[in-house]
Amino acid sequence: MGKKLSNITGRAWVFANHINTDQIIQGQYLTLLDYNEMAKHTFEVPRPVFTSKVKKNDIVIAGSNFGGGSSREEAPKVLMHSGIGCVVAESFARIFYRNSFNIGLPLLIISNASKLVKDGETVTVNLLDGTLTIKDKGDVIHGKPLPERMLEILKAGGAVPWYKKNR
Repeated sequence: MGKKLSNITGRAWVFANHINTDQIIQGQYLTLLDYNEMAKHTFEVPRPVFTSKVKKNDIVIAGSNFGGGSSREEAPKVLMHSGIGCVVAESFARIFYRNSFNIGLPLLIISNASKLVKDGETVTVNLLDGTLTIKDKGDVIHGKPLPERMLEILKAGGAVPWYKKNR
C-alpha cells in the first residue's frame, strides 16, 4: 500500500536552493547494500544532526532545484528510509522528481515554502489539494496540486505497484 495523501504531519527540515543528490547521500555510501544503513548518512554534510533527530513523517522543505546532480535513485530512497513523509520544494530536478514518484516518495511544488516555513515548525501537507499548513500559525500555503496519475502512483506505492495493478 502506498503513502498517505492527506494530513502528512511532521517537523519541517528547511534547506536552501540547489540541494543536490551528493548532499542528500554522499557517493561513498552507495556501496552499502542496506538502505536502512545508507539512510543513517542522509544529509550528513549539510545537516549532520539530521539522522539522529529525524522522525517518521517529518517533511523536507527546500528552495529551487532540489535533487539536482546525479540520477541516483538512492537519494529519494534514503529519504524514504529516513522516515520522510514528503518533500516540498520550489522546484525539483527532473530525474529526482521521477525517481521519487517511481518509488512512492511524495513531492509537492510550493513557491517560497523555504522562506515561509521555519526549521522545526510542525507542518501538514495535503497532496490532494496541494497545500501546506503551518500548524502553530494556521497559515495555509497553496502549491501546485499533483496530477491525478501521480496521486494514483503514490496511492499504489510507486510506479511498479501501480503498473502491476493497472496493466
